[in-house]
Amino acid sequence: MRTRRGICYPRDDACIDESVAKRRDFDRCNMGCRKRQRFSPVSDMFDVLPDDLVISILSKLSSSASCPSDFINVLIVCKRLHSFALQPLVLSKASPKLFAVKAEKWSESAHRFLKSCADAGNVEACYTLGMIRFYCLQNRGSGASFMAKAAISSHAPALYSLAVIQFNGSGGSKNDKDLRAGVALCARAAFLGHVDALRELGHCLQDGYGVRQNITEGRRFLVQANARELVAGLSSASVSNIGTRSWLTWTPHPIPHPNNRHPTVPGCPLLSDFGCNVPAPVAHPANQFLTEWFGSRDGFPGPGLRLCSHVGCGRPETRKHEFRRCSVCGAVNYCSRACQALDWKLRHKAECSPVERWLDEEDVGGEGMEEAIAES
Repeated sequence: MRTRRGICYPRDDACIDESVAKRRDFDRCNMGCRKRQRFSPVSDMFDVLPDDLVISILSKLSSSASCPSDFINVLIVCKRLHSFALQPLVLSKASPKLFAVKAEKWSESAHRFLKSCADAGNVEACYTLGMIRFYCLQNRGSGASFMAKAAISSHAPALYSLAVIQFNGSGGSKNDKDLRAGVALCARAAFLGHVDALRELGHCLQDGYGVRQNITEGRRFLVQANARELVAGLSSASVSNIGTRSWLTWTPHPIPHPNNRHPTVPGCPLLSDFGCNVPAPVAHPANQFLTEWFGSRDGFPGPGLRLCSHVGCGRPETRKHEFRRCSVCGAVNYCSRACQALDWKLRHKAECSPVERWLDEEDVGGEGMEEAIAES
């Protein structure tokens, strides 16, 4: 691989001799000039670096960047880094945190950069751009195609999002619902280990929604979703050195929640089937963007439209009465059964009007209603 000067990995002495010779020629030819150009041996050595080595370093940087500024600061160093940083090989390995732009800072340049990452084959960029175009920019066809591109590459969140679109008929009319397609997409995402897809598939099997009813199999998927949720919580706690002893007891004190609209939540985060208070899962950057985007619009995506009441979702309705309401209180609405089950454990169980009656039924030995599934 040749460098910009047409040489390949020169020796140190060759680099020094060449730079000295150039300096002498420069002094002879510009003796009478009033302004002299500065000699920079550092930039000279950088120009000697092979192109493939620079691209490899930038690819590693893009895959490990923790925020957009880590990568943008490299683009403004020089023209060579700017041109190499926008190579498809570098953009295809960009991490989700690299293009996790805040909704308030969304611009046409951010849109172009995300589009460049998606065109380079970055699966996360395809999913994020698809969600933004479908729900925020209301470009349904383009957004769905980008999500489908990510789903073809076995991207579990994209498969689940397409399943939610099929279940609700989002972007179309009520007659556009395709329950079987939604179950098939959900099953594929569940096979890849997506927790929400496992929970959604479990409720579909329990209720016979889009698939033949199988209560035992549905319950198995729900337990598996709780197990994966518990494992994810334990792994995140081990990385952040957070003690897990408090997970085994109920606490009456408020706990922090990652969503800004609900900074604190009373009681435990999520009570799993194993008796552990599992912390609420961190929302995907695409869902965080949706929450911020519509939160800046006071939570109203349009006339007569509503947002999903689960704080970590952010999906809006694309037509009136698209989402299901809680069949008991009617005060909340959800885009999916998985979001309703999560929000029930996290928040709504303490707010729904007949919660006292359910607690009484649990005390006398009834099964209780750990997850209230709303009807259309």
